[in-house]
Amino acid sequence: MRGWVTGVILGITCAASLAASGEISILCTTTIVGDVVAYVAGDRLDVDVLLPVNADPHSFEATPSDLVRIARATVIFESGAGLEEFLVPLLEATTARVVDLSAGLLLRGLSSENELGDAGTDPHVWLDPTNVIHWLDGITAVLENLDPDGAAEYRERSFSYARALRDLDAWIAEQTSRIPPERRRLVTDHDSFGYFARRYGFHLIGTVLPGLSAVAEPSARDLAALEDAVRKLGVPAIFVGTTTNPALATQVAADTGTRLVVLYTGSLSAANGPAPTYVDLLRYNVTQIVAALTES
Repeated sequence: MRGWVTGVILGITCAASLAASGEISILCTTTIVGDVVAYVAGDRLDVDVLLPVNADPHSFEATPSDLVRIARATVIFESGAGLEEFLVPLLEATTARVVDLSAGLLLRGLSSENELGDAGTDPHVWLDPTNVIHWLDGITAVLENLDPDGAAEYRERSFSYARALRDLDAWIAEQTSRIPPERRRLVTDHDSFGYFARRYGFHLIGTVLPGLSAVAEPSARDLAALEDAVRKLGVPAIFVGTTTNPALATQVAADTGTRLVVLYTGSLSAANGPAPTYVDLLRYNVTQIVAALTES
């Protein structure tokens, strides 16, 4: 028992000294994860982000400098749920602790009509802010372990952020309630809005690209079927993310006479853009969705 206690004390002392010396290296996979982690960390710890703004996690290729950052990381926060498959072979170069923030969430299976034959789960959990409230528990626990002296501050910042996200969730529910039930239909570039639809009562009509990949190519038959559904249901808009090539979505919108609306789904905007934080991202997206689906 004494040895176990001594080990814990030594571990805490080591973590505290690392924080004081600035030797803790926190790496986050996406700008969205980085923004949430940075909020909890405050000014006590520096937070770095692997993927640049508007990078697509499904097609990301690490550079030599990225490999150096991964190798030097103390802890790597990932969104999880299969989003960061690209990271798996790169972890051989690091002893960092990898934290899957989505572990324990009720994950959504992919829609069969959008699959290429492979079963899987939808990793876009952050488009439901109640899932990000769940992230906060894991983030706070890890930061407290790395820097015990800052535990009270991390808990307070996490509590404050959770309260802001609950307010955001209520605001989204109020805003989306303005959309008539028959217009609460979403056509997106790829299968990314399942958690949002599940939380706020939308119907997923289809996607331009099959499955999760933003680089996969649909068949001519699939595109024709989607265009028929858009016309039949009177879908007024097609939503495309900033990390996706909009060419095919633009074609479908032109063929069907619908609007093309750009949203921030997998990445924040630049600091001077409309979605520089996670909260801003959801507020921007909801404003765009409500406007597109309520205008005649």
